[in-house]
Amino acid sequence: MIKQLGRYEILNELGQGAMGVVYRAKDPLIDRIVAVKTINLTLAEDEKEEYEGRFYQEAKAAGRLSHPNIVTIFDVGKSGDVAYIAMEFLEGRHLRDILNDEPHMPIEQILDLVAQIARGLAYAHENEVIHRDVKPANIMIVRDGHVKITDFGIARMASAAVRTQTGMVLGSPKYMSPEQVLGKAIDQRSDVFSLGVTLYEMLTGQVPFLGENVNAIMYQTLNAIPVPPSSLNPEVPDMLNFITAKALAKDLADRYQNAREFADDLRACRDTMPRSSSRVNLIHERSTRSVAQLAEAKQIAQRAGHDTDESKAVATMGLSTVFDSTNATLRLAAMTGSLEEVEDLAKTLQIPRPNLDAINKAAFVPKKAAPPPPVYQHPTQSAADNTPSKSGVLLFILLIAVAAIVALLVFKK
Repeated sequence: MIKQLGRYEILNELGQGAMGVVYRAKDPLIDRIVAVKTINLTLAEDEKEEYEGRFYQEAKAAGRLSHPNIVTIFDVGKSGDVAYIAMEFLEGRHLRDILNDEPHMPIEQILDLVAQIARGLAYAHENEVIHRDVKPANIMIVRDGHVKITDFGIARMASAAVRTQTGMVLGSPKYMSPEQVLGKAIDQRSDVFSLGVTLYEMLTGQVPFLGENVNAIMYQTLNAIPVPPSSLNPEVPDMLNFITAKALAKDLADRYQNAREFADDLRACRDTMPRSSSRVNLIHERSTRSVAQLAEAKQIAQRAGHDTDESKAVATMGLSTVFDSTNATLRLAAMTGSLEEVEDLAKTLQIPRPNLDAINKAAFVPKKAAPPPPVYQHPTQSAADNTPSKSGVLLFILLIAVAAIVALLVFKK
């Protein structure tokens, strides 16, 4: 393994691609970890100069792109017969690896990821940069499901080199657009088609154009109409069938004219989707927390002496709990009437006839009362509901009657 590329100190190898090796390296000038992708320049002398010129042109164009969904290129250079690109070092997984492990991703997650890719492509297209090799292997998923598109412009460099040597166009046949297969000039709509192929694979677990060899795949790309994704995955909504079909239209006029329109439709489709299980679980979790907090509050209130049972609520009407209405009535009768009248009143109240001295003594020694029950009003209970019970009303009427009798006796005397 090489130890140095330009000023970059090679730390370890990350992987190998069609054009060279990818290394993890350190930029000593700013003490930053970067990824360095190498490209072999083993060409004839008369071809190498042309290819190098294209390499730097494409790398420069890609380096102008600054977007959250596009990997950032820091530097380009050459060391011997090896050209290299220093770029942002990403910690995550390639979409290709994710699909290999999880061929059927949730629809809502697919819509989110592909919409991010489409937004990144739209930005690149608006800056006159075409990717030319959109496929899962060139999509990186980093933290929190954030998408990064890699290898902008490199497909065009590689195509030029291989065409010079073999006359063949290098690319990924399964993801190539019809115009790429025919060797025609391409624009942003070619990237849209390739992203449509990627979307189809994410939805169904297979690419839309299959064949035993490259020629068979290219024939399918030019002539076959793939079945709707919902026929392979029942969870795919009809709207997403239409979006995929439009992205895969063979006629350029029928295809999405730019990636931004593609992204807008993907977001619109996602907005029509029912809440995902993750969102439902989040809402349920929040509800559970709220119920738990309410139960905890109830326990705290009970420990503090507040009974939250509505059926036990008592209206005290502002009276002291040590007030004994029966004792007060008998005392009033004893002080104002004869013993016979007190006896008659005792019979009316159905209580033993009291002794006058005992009544007077009890009047000045209040009975020990229990702690007053709290006044509790339910949030939905109106003030009008705080009325005395039927027994309280009857007792109040009886007191009035007794007072009237006592007054009558006093008046007679």
